[in-house]
Amino acid sequence: VQLQASGGGLVQAGGSLRLSCAASGRTFSSYAMAWFRQAPGKEREFVAAISWKVGTTYYADSVKGRFTISRDNAKKMVYLQMNSLKPEDTAVYYCAADVRMGRGSREYDYWGQGTQVTVSS
Repeated sequence: VQLQASGGGLVQAGGSLRLSCAASGRTFSSYAMAWFRQAPGKEREFVAAISWKVGTTYYADSVKGRFTISRDNAKKMVYLQMNSLKPEDTAVYYCAADVRMGRGSREYDYWGQGTQVTVSS
């Protein structure tokens, strides 16, 4: 599976962005998908994940109620809708895929290149 993230940008606090991740590969629908983020000087952290059977999602406590992960298996896309953005959401956001769904970055074998999200106060 090859992944390419897009949709990042500069937004004011309280604003919204939608990140997209395009996947290639015939077995996309069999993979769990996730978003992670990494701020400067910090470790990569889990944001959200969605199982290959749509309906099971996980969120980090810091984004719960503000972010929504979704996927379209027919289009081989996964999305992260980010609302009520805060300056502390500023980071490079990465999409990831693996056959199993988890919250740890080491659990994912496939990664996109990352897209920068900057939230100004």
